[in-house]
Amino acid sequence: MSDYNFIERPRYTCALGGAIAAVSALPKAVPILHAPPGCAGNFAWTQAGGAGLQVGGYCGGLSIPGSNIQEREVVFGGAERLAEEVRHTLELMRGDLYVILTSCVTEVIGDDIGSVVRPLQEQSVPIFFAETGGFRGNSYQGYDLVLQSLFKDFVVKTEKKQLRSVNLWGITPFIDVFWRGNIENIRRLLEKLELTVNSFFTVDDSVDGIRAAGGAALNIVVSEVFGLGAARLAQEVHDTPYLSTPLPVGPAATNAFLRQVGEALDLDPALVEEVIQYENKRYYSLLEPLADCFNDLDLQRYAVIIGDTNYAVALTRFLGDDLGWLPEVVGITDILDEEQQASITGRLSKLDSGLSPNLIFHTDGSAIAAAVREHWAGSQSQAGKYANPLNPSFVIGSALDRELARELGAGHLSVSFPVANRAVIGRGYTGYNGGLTLIEDLISTIIAGR
Repeated sequence: MSDYNFIERPRYTCALGGAIAAVSALPKAVPILHAPPGCAGNFAWTQAGGAGLQVGGYCGGLSIPGSNIQEREVVFGGAERLAEEVRHTLELMRGDLYVILTSCVTEVIGDDIGSVVRPLQEQSVPIFFAETGGFRGNSYQGYDLVLQSLFKDFVVKTEKKQLRSVNLWGITPFIDVFWRGNIENIRRLLEKLELTVNSFFTVDDSVDGIRAAGGAALNIVVSEVFGLGAARLAQEVHDTPYLSTPLPVGPAATNAFLRQVGEALDLDPALVEEVIQYENKRYYSLLEPLADCFNDLDLQRYAVIIGDTNYAVALTRFLGDDLGWLPEVVGITDILDEEQQASITGRLSKLDSGLSPNLIFHTDGSAIAAAVREHWAGSQSQAGKYANPLNPSFVIGSALDRELARELGAGHLSVSFPVANRAVIGRGYTGYNGGLTLIEDLISTIIAGR
């Protein structure tokens, strides 16, 4: 019997899927796939089913042009077929930016994509390419690869830095289902610090702004894992320093985030504290009317958090340090090395609340669910008057975790990819406003049957 491994209930697609998602989210960008037929359709329906019904952006989803290579191109090369497809795309699809994305097949056969792109760039066509074969990694790596190519081949190099200008990334479009709201919440706060923000993927961004991203004084990556390759490349190519921070959700994390940004840019501390004080006063004033019901109805919960690094760390900190819930088990689904795991473990073992959740690092959703069941069963077996049965409980994860929540008799909210049971447009959980939105969603789920 041969040994083999597989991942059940994966929380991402391959690198090409993440690249398609990233390009589809860029303003008026047209992705062009150099791939066999079927790739675009498969990714479109994966997004539709997993990203809160968001199928794709401008010329994305089922409208993505592709070379649709066949056996002939595999044998004789597909560069000629790609050139034909690019020519037709430029004729039929209006875009402010065109991005060619390669697939496993076209990278294996070694097509020279540069030979197709360079003549068009010399004619001032806004086009570049990214090598995004699926074997290069998962969705998050595909997102990073697109950003790397953007800074290497499209963003204009300049020695003149705009001292109040920053670039913002680390939130992966579509794979973070709440990406639009998450980016906009953070952007709003940075603008209150009197910064000009280039966030690449919102309706307020433009291709002209992206092209000028090399003039930023700082690249802000709101992730400790996603987009760091692009940050390092931008530092090397454009001499732009970067700040990597956890995704800020709620007042505790957002206070720390704004202070980090202020320190990195040498902003007036009085301005930073003024924004923090205003936002905290507003946050707690809005939350105060809920406090009596929260206490009297006993709305505190033991929590299971399952998701990627961004969400797992941010939600655990928010629940434990801001909301007063009890994070019991945290399942992190990313592919992480030992150093990254140690860093995350250290961060979640130092919550201000003093809580120390049980951490599970595994790419297989079923393995995480099994570990959670075992942990909960162990608590139920405790005997004695003061036994702690870990009830009532709540599971914050993806649509794949609804079954686990039912088994535990717990509430459930889908936040991390895939989210198949919610429609998402501009909702977000970052910042102060995002924390309030998350509280609304959590409490509403608990009291929905009343």
